[in-house]
Amino acid sequence: MIKFVLAAVWICVATLGAVFYAFQSVESKSTADETGPLTMMGGLDYVKTEVISVPVIRDAAVEGYFLTRLVYTVDPREMKKLKVPAEAVITDVVYSFVYSSPSLDFRKVKTLDPDRLRNGIREGINTRIGQQLIQDVLIEQIDYLSKEEVRDNALKRRKSSAKVVTFGQQTAEQPAEGAGPAH
Repeated sequence: MIKFVLAAVWICVATLGAVFYAFQSVESKSTADETGPLTMMGGLDYVKTEVISVPVIRDAAVEGYFLTRLVYTVDPREMKKLKVPAEAVITDVVYSFVYSSPSLDFRKVKTLDPDRLRNGIREGINTRIGQQLIQDVLIEQIDYLSKEEVRDNALKRRKSSAKVVTFGQQTAEQPAEGAGPAH
């Protein structure tokens, strides 16, 4: 009977020791994570923006539209301190960067420097906020649509929504159901 009681006490002590060790190791690991540098391998949050559309204006006329979807890495502790929505700040900085950089020519893909675009947006956001909030800006999508491409796409959509009705020798286009007049 004494052997049975000693075995039970030994099992309880071993279990309590294992639980205590597990809590100590998790606690020391979490404090090391909080004090260590944040990298892309851990600690940073990845936030995706909606598609940002910026009209490109040259010589007082709209030449086209710059479209981009960005992903940025941010320290979640610093993000919680931000009172203004980050999406609004990022959109404003993208607009400002595109308008303040006349050397960016989206029509010429070979001359477009994505690193300059990323760094300019990151530095603009961090300068605007007044601290190092954004660690990195990643480009998920980047497009440029000329004014002509936008107009052609609108015409194609309008024509595809119209039905063709034949009356004897004459052909007339009628708008599809639910479509407005094609003016």
